[in-house]
Amino acid sequence: MKAATFKVAIQGELGSFSHEAAERMLPGCTVIPCARSVEVFDRVERGSAAAAVIPIENSLAGTVAEHADLLVTRDVFIQGEFLLRIVHNIIAVPGVKLSALRKVLSHPVALDQCRDLFAKNPKLEPVPFYDTAGSVKHVVAEGSRDAAGIASRRAAKVYAGKILKPGIEDDKKNFTRFFLIRPGKARAADNHSADKTSLAFSVKNIPGALFKALSVFALRDISLSKIESRPMRGRPWEYVFFVDLLRGDDEDSRNALRHLSEVSELVKVLGIYPEA
Repeated sequence: MKAATFKVAIQGELGSFSHEAAERMLPGCTVIPCARSVEVFDRVERGSAAAAVIPIENSLAGTVAEHADLLVTRDVFIQGEFLLRIVHNIIAVPGVKLSALRKVLSHPVALDQCRDLFAKNPKLEPVPFYDTAGSVKHVVAEGSRDAAGIASRRAAKVYAGKILKPGIEDDKKNFTRFFLIRPGKARAADNHSADKTSLAFSVKNIPGALFKALSVFALRDISLSKIESRPMRGRPWEYVFFVDLLRGDDEDSRNALRHLSEVSELVKVLGIYPEA
C-alpha cells in the first residue's frame, strides 16, 4: 500500500502531538482526525483506517486511561511504539497579551503536565478541552481575547495562532509514549526484532492470586518494565492489570503466558513489538 493512501486515525485535530507521532511513525501517511477516542478504535475495527496512533502514557501525567481500557475490549493489537518529546506552548489569537488571559484550554492530560503554570498564575483557569490542537483551533476561530490554548508549535502554525509563552511543561524530560495499533490479534513484529510485550490480565480476589500471576515471569527471569491496575467496568472493586515485559516472542515468554492463563481469569496479549 502506498504511504499516501495509508489512512491512519488519530484522536484530535491536525497539528496535534498525535498527528506528529503518526507522521514520524508512518511518513507520508494520510492522517484522519477524530474528535473522540472511541471513533479512532471504531475506524480501525471497521477498516476505514488501516491503523491508528494513540497516546498511551505520559512521563508526567501517567497512563491515558480510556485508551488502556479500549485496548482490552477492542479487536486491535499494538504493532509498535514511539516516544515523542512534548513541548507545550500557550497559544492565542495574534494581538492578545499574556496578561489579558483568564482561561487556558487544552486536553486534560496536557493540563496535568503544566500544573506549575497554574500554581504560579492563579488568575488563569485551566479548562479541559477534547484536544490540544483543537483548543488552539477553537480560540482562534472564536477570536477569543481572554483565552488561549496549550498545544504544540505545529498547532500554532496550522491554525495561525501566536505563541505567547513557550515550553511551559513542568519538566523538560516530558515524553509521551504512542502506540501504533492495527486490527486483529497480537502477533510478533514482522521484522523479528520484537523485544517487548504488552498484556492485560485479571485474577480472582483471593490471597496470593497476584503473587502467583507475577511469579510466572520471575521464575523465567523475565523483566517487567511496568505494572498498573485499572478498574473493570461492571465489576466494582475488581481490576485488570496491565504489564509490559521486556521480552519478545520466545519460548520462555510463551511458556510464561501459558502458565499465566492457568492462574488468571483473563489474559490478553495486547502487542509484541520492538521497544522504542
